[in-house]
Amino acid sequence: MSPTRHMRVSNPHQNIYAFYDGRIAGHRFCPEPNWVDQGALTLGIASYAIVSGSEALVYDTHVSVPHATFIRAHLEALGVTNFTVVYSHWHLDHVAGTEAFKDCTVISNAKTAAHLAAKKTSIEDASLEGLPAISPLVLPTHIFELSMDLLIGGLEVQLIKCNIHSDDATVLWLPGQRILLAGDTLEDTITYIGEPDHLADHVVDLARLAGLNPMHILPNHCDPDIIAAGGYPASFIKATSDYLAKLKVATGDKKMSSLALKDFIAAQLASGSLHYFLPYEDVHRSNIAMVSAQGAGTAFYDLEHRSQKCVRFCDKTMRQNKGLEQLADFISASVALERDAGNA
Repeated sequence: MSPTRHMRVSNPHQNIYAFYDGRIAGHRFCPEPNWVDQGALTLGIASYAIVSGSEALVYDTHVSVPHATFIRAHLEALGVTNFTVVYSHWHLDHVAGTEAFKDCTVISNAKTAAHLAAKKTSIEDASLEGLPAISPLVLPTHIFELSMDLLIGGLEVQLIKCNIHSDDATVLWLPGQRILLAGDTLEDTITYIGEPDHLADHVVDLARLAGLNPMHILPNHCDPDIIAAGGYPASFIKATSDYLAKLKVATGDKKMSSLALKDFIAAQLASGSLHYFLPYEDVHRSNIAMVSAQGAGTAFYDLEHRSQKCVRFCDKTMRQNKGLEQLADFISASVALERDAGNA
């Protein structure tokens, strides 16, 4: 059977296509234990393409070369001849298919490039996270630091580096349509915490994204029907920040830390800002364990105040049309203050 037999293609906005696989009961990528099923298809995963005329930006190359080949064939049928790939971050389920685009420009931020270069051998021989191996692993051909502006056909796309979920996240911002392609910085039902020592950075950068005031958010791990209908509202960001803040409290509250996810985020589920999907119960248990083991409560020193300050600054920056570099300088200074405060 074809590994792409459950791929669903949607067109949530003009010029944007979503390529989604996963959340299919009983379906497995392969019968043996593997990272594709465990970390991607179980939760559901989308890659995206921004298309304008004969040009396309492909945001992540999905979980396998056949998936990426499916994406490329679909776009070529639309008349695309010029492809640019952008990595949202280094995790395997976002870079696995790039061999299908090995003749194209591949862009990432400098941290993503460094992570992939350092892990290349262990990714290619499957010793990092097990099978399937990604061989060859295609490294970025073009690298940026804090931000980068692209023109895809006639569409302006801004690449913005963040530290949410992983320290090398890149999100895409389409200012003309006020659409945020969020990678793994946002997930529905909840974010996955793999770097608990960076939680303060995560919350500050979530406030930075909130300052963009997006009309529509398209994350990678999400509900396919919500994506097909146009994506998530800006309240999705606050719901994620609220979840992280509540984790802080749960580290010191045994009763709260033992709650099932459905009860832990009951308010967000009731408001419709998050949507319950059972496999995220395991993600929540992992998050509780990671944060508790890190003792990460100290990293949230005065977090609410700093997040509010960041949102106000973002709003002012956007209204004054100042550069993303200045915004990034503010974020870096704010994060440094967070770390100093947490170590005090």
